[in-house]
Amino acid sequence: MGHETNIDSIQALDKQIEEGKGDIIKLKRVRNSFLNISTRVPPEILGHIFVRCLIWKAGRPLGPWDVDQLQEGSYNFLRVCHHWYEVASLTPELWSFWGNTLQGWKKRHHRSGATPPDLVLDGGKSGLDVLFDESIEDAIRGRVIQGTIRRIHLTSGYAHTLTSIISSLTPNGEGSQGENIESIIWQSRESTPVDISNFFALSRLLKLRLLALSGNFRISSWDRLASQTTLLVALLLTVKRPSPSPTTSQLLSILASNLNLERLTLSDAAIPNDTDRSTFQVPLRNLKVLTLAGELRHLFWLLHRLILPDALDEVALTGFKSTLDDVLQTLTPYMQDYFQRDTRFQNPLRISSSFSAAFASISVSVCTQTTAPAQKPPRAMFAIVPATLPPPVVRKQLFINLIAPLPRERIVSFEDRIGGKLPEELFFMMPNIETLRIYGVKLSERFLQPNPDGPYANTKLLPSLRSLLLKRVIRVNDDDLDHLKTYLAHQTSDNQTISLRLTGYSLYLHPKAVDEIEGLVEMFTYK
Repeated sequence: MGHETNIDSIQALDKQIEEGKGDIIKLKRVRNSFLNISTRVPPEILGHIFVRCLIWKAGRPLGPWDVDQLQEGSYNFLRVCHHWYEVASLTPELWSFWGNTLQGWKKRHHRSGATPPDLVLDGGKSGLDVLFDESIEDAIRGRVIQGTIRRIHLTSGYAHTLTSIISSLTPNGEGSQGENIESIIWQSRESTPVDISNFFALSRLLKLRLLALSGNFRISSWDRLASQTTLLVALLLTVKRPSPSPTTSQLLSILASNLNLERLTLSDAAIPNDTDRSTFQVPLRNLKVLTLAGELRHLFWLLHRLILPDALDEVALTGFKSTLDDVLQTLTPYMQDYFQRDTRFQNPLRISSSFSAAFASISVSVCTQTTAPAQKPPRAMFAIVPATLPPPVVRKQLFINLIAPLPRERIVSFEDRIGGKLPEELFFMMPNIETLRIYGVKLSERFLQPNPDGPYANTKLLPSLRSLLLKRVIRVNDDDLDHLKTYLAHQTSDNQTISLRLTGYSLYLHPKAVDEIEGLVEMFTYK
């Protein structure tokens, strides 16, 4: 009997506790109603503050293939009080971003109301453990019908998922009346191609300003792009085969319909390979960034069809697969013409070189700061993809040949990522270098000094050098330091000042050696 009485008492107390919880919640709501933030700020202004408080990941978007992401905890203001939760729930702008995963889409899409949503998915990084189910599909189809979708950014390694999402953008085989779509960024990371021909064949994209497609996509409706896009500011097509390439006529038609293009990137299957012999040219007077990758003869065939402005902020030509001699014979005249045409390259220049088993490249940029901080200094990059890795002698000569057509007298900064010993001829060609950065260097005999039996004997190879950075120095012993000190004494023999910085793995220098080096330079640091 006593045991039954105890159970009854416990159940009664549990009931009082639950009732007490409700009273506590009510008391908290009453308390929160007296807070200044609740009584003085109108709900519409408080909702606007919430929108501004969403924390996007720093530095995004980093490039054309980066999708927007919110930092974890961006919606923590929902937990402050019931009033804030209600205001946030009635602020559709907070829910225009559905998340980077299908889980996020499923969680948030029902809140967004009539707000133009951004469909953003980065499944390649976050994983997809929730299927593209019927509720999300219905939500997207509803937005397509309403015409409220603003941006569609999809990056995934799951071809079937991308196919399902893209198919939902053309419900029942009807064209998406997506006249408000401003940007499309789609990237497929799977070998299975995603056929997107139907989407472009049925959609109206009259406000589209950015179109970026990368990966394995199949497109057969290139003609439709020319008729449906007129406001493109950026066109980036790095689609891979088996996507059929556009013909020269189709590509030029697309470009001619979008004469306000500021950025154009074409590679792989987007580069025409037909033999169209028409003389039609497209004037891209507003172009700022041009990136082309593919067979050299196809690239120059296309270049001759474009009327480009005299000054481009960035040009990059890469992917040449011809023999090195053929590349240099074709590329050198173009490089000479390019640097003469753009007067900004009359300013001091910075050169960066690199070489790997995949490519060899020269990057040229202007050192001087522009008057407008938002403007990037002009940059040009030329890269070669050799069939096989050339031997060191051929590799060095290749870079000498690439640097030869540049305005060498204006080169004041040189960065070398080739590795190994650099030929003295390379520096003799650029006597005005003030800053030199070398990666993976070994401090060998006659380091940065001419061969006493060679054509540059008794010549200071870098007479203008003021700053030397040696990164990832390979092994340092007493002999290496002797070679370095010999060079520094040679370099500063006419009272020229120089700063030196060394970096390497587990780099340690004896204090005496540090003192000796510090006595030869203006400033010395190492780590």
